[in-house]
Amino acid sequence: MSTDIHSEKILILDFGSQYTQLIARRIREAHVYCELHPFDMSLDAIRAFAPKGIILSGGPKSVYEPGAPAVEEALFELGVPVLGICYGMQLMARHFGGEVVPAGKREFGHADLLAVGAPGPLFDGFFAEGKSPVWMSHGDHVAKVPPGFQVVAETANAPVCAIQDTDRSLYGVQFHPEVNHTPRGEILLDTFVRQICGCSGQWTPGQIIEDSVARIREQVGSDRVILGLSGGVDSSVAAALIHRAIGDQLTCVFVDNGLLRLEEGDQVMATFAQNLGVKVIRVDAEERFLTALAGETDPEKKRKIIGGLFVDIFEEESAKIEDAKWLAQGTIYPDVIESAGAKTGKAHNIKSHHNVGGLPDYMKLKLLEPLRELFKDEVRAIGEEMGLPHQMVWRHPFPGPGLGVRILGEVKKEYADILRRADSIYIEELYASGHYHKISQAFAVFLPVKSVGVMGDGRTYEYVVALRAVETKDFMTAGWYPLPYEDLGRISGRIINEVKGVNRVVYDVSSKPPATIEWE
Repeated sequence: MSTDIHSEKILILDFGSQYTQLIARRIREAHVYCELHPFDMSLDAIRAFAPKGIILSGGPKSVYEPGAPAVEEALFELGVPVLGICYGMQLMARHFGGEVVPAGKREFGHADLLAVGAPGPLFDGFFAEGKSPVWMSHGDHVAKVPPGFQVVAETANAPVCAIQDTDRSLYGVQFHPEVNHTPRGEILLDTFVRQICGCSGQWTPGQIIEDSVARIREQVGSDRVILGLSGGVDSSVAAALIHRAIGDQLTCVFVDNGLLRLEEGDQVMATFAQNLGVKVIRVDAEERFLTALAGETDPEKKRKIIGGLFVDIFEEESAKIEDAKWLAQGTIYPDVIESAGAKTGKAHNIKSHHNVGGLPDYMKLKLLEPLRELFKDEVRAIGEEMGLPHQMVWRHPFPGPGLGVRILGEVKKEYADILRRADSIYIEELYASGHYHKISQAFAVFLPVKSVGVMGDGRTYEYVVALRAVETKDFMTAGWYPLPYEDLGRISGRIINEVKGVNRVVYDVSSKPPATIEWE
């Protein structure tokens, strides 16, 4: 008998912290299901959600500002454990009669957390010899502890850095346990959800697969499903999962737009059609995409042209599949969160990229999104569990418009051919040198500018390729990867010698922000 993996849930209420998604990822790493919702979620909705525990995130506001975000006061009377992080702790303290004031000295960055008295149940295993390094990011602090609460920890600049009321299972921390800069933070969050909230840890790759297969079968019945297969991690895992559930009822449409990586189309067909037995229709649409993109240099318009033509071609192929009732998509949880934020005005549209609920009305298909509850690392984990090739599952992210947004300006076949060869050499060398899996995302960019060079005894006037490699945990911020000079020199030499049309290679040393990871 299968386990209901959603029976134990943690609710995270978001007050606008840049780290809120990290809280959710850490809870999932403890094998506990959680969902992220806006701070103003109604009390009735919270009761209906039936959480085993609630986490209040950090946020950029001050609790004493007019109109500062808050929760319904009865939330603290629901009888479930509550953990407030940073702003969440200040909100809790103020609610119960404590005092929050601007700090005399703001804390941003590393600090040593010092235990005060007995640490209490939340901090079991967190301190080593009475202290623990943590990551701080606050301008206010709790100056007066509410009645019923005890101080658990302090830092040099914050005399109240962790509080607890164990009788009511209320806890607050001024630091951020969810970030990697708090080394033992995952211990604290694991303790909260597993020990204090009593969750048993049912959210595992095997259980997720079993639950997803059962839900797909229940949703779809005997209907036929079509899926747009891109070759990326999300659509590939979605295809494997749906195929496991309903077999030949699934047909994948693979639109080869001419903007894929070197030999990627053949690799996709080999993995799915030949090895897994999935029905895949391959559409060679390179000429249509290049014709549609001719003369266009605006990045956002290029994205829309590529996305719109994909829908047109996909619709044409879908019409040939009789009795298809469902369209499957590889939508994942961050896509859902970002889409919801955009609809409520709580997020800015940086670039159009995801297709969350983006079905044209005329397609008349029901939407099947088996990954919409999962973070990317969870998608990878279940992909490996199902036996997909390691190299496919752990491949770096690739944008939906493909090389169309890695070719700056107008897209031409000549440029795409140059770029895919240069990119292939770059990635091959990263694997060979052991850097690939240390890097979060790496790729080459084609610059439509020519520079003077010398090859042999002749003068050349050829194109520039830029190399990009970044380290990041959440893709919201990222630092450039310090690739050793000898590796850069070897990669540059190979690209210039082996890719006709390139005589100069540069390395991008910009972080996000202020730059973005992709160039367009």
